[in-house]
Amino acid sequence: MSRTFLITGVSGGLGRAFAAAALEAGHTVVGTVRDPDQIAAFERLAPGRAHARVLDVTDTDAVAPAVAAVEEQVGPIDVLVNNAGYGVEGTFEETPLDTFRQQFDVNVFGVIAVTQAVLPRMRERRAGHIVFVTSMGGLRAFPGLAAYHGSKFAVEGIAATLALEVEPLGIHVTAIEPGSFRTDWAGRSMNRVEHAIADYDPVFRPGRERRIEMSGHQPGDPALAGAALLAVVAAEKPPTHLILGSDALRLVADARSAFDAETASWSEVSKSTDFPDGEQAA
Repeated sequence: MSRTFLITGVSGGLGRAFAAAALEAGHTVVGTVRDPDQIAAFERLAPGRAHARVLDVTDTDAVAPAVAAVEEQVGPIDVLVNNAGYGVEGTFEETPLDTFRQQFDVNVFGVIAVTQAVLPRMRERRAGHIVFVTSMGGLRAFPGLAAYHGSKFAVEGIAATLALEVEPLGIHVTAIEPGSFRTDWAGRSMNRVEHAIADYDPVFRPGRERRIEMSGHQPGDPALAGAALLAVVAAEKPPTHLILGSDALRLVADARSAFDAETASWSEVSKSTDFPDGEQAA
């Protein structure tokens, strides 16, 4: 069955891979780009089925009219893929507050704006699938990525809540959590904050160096991520979470195991804060 996808951020990376996979499968894709010069290249992928729209997701006044125009000019949006985003790298102390705000404006508030614009029509139709592209960094943390992790953890919470609210309305919600894929996320797309506080060198510098060295050599294949997205969308009972990449599976599992072990070791303190059994509230 052919569907109409709205995918944000299709000029490159996973967004382009998701769009290419959907187009190859015969679907119609409306992809958002930031630069008008990128329109023609995207629409050449599948003339008549690939439609590019210039949209900055942080321009919240423009989001709702853009979504309404897509529904009117192209057709009802069956699948929304919230992909647009970027990464900020820097220690928490050295990352300026404005940099945190910019990270959240794109990765969180932009996602909220697009989803709120698409959701009413899906609700009216009692059908649709909303995909949030988060990260393994929305399920675990690494030193030097506080702004990025904060934004992705936030989207994970939003997605989980939305899934509970719209499941009775026939709308599916899936959070896709990629690991390291061979895109430019860790290259020119990364906003790197200047690092000068030597106290953080032992925990911060190895991660920064590793991300720079891995750029272009990541284990994840974006084309296969596109195939995974199509499998999720086609599923009768799609998952609410899908971790992509063996590295992400391992690293998230390690973090969850450490969390569970710490929770168990402190469980008596956790339980000690309850009122005694049978005590009535005043």
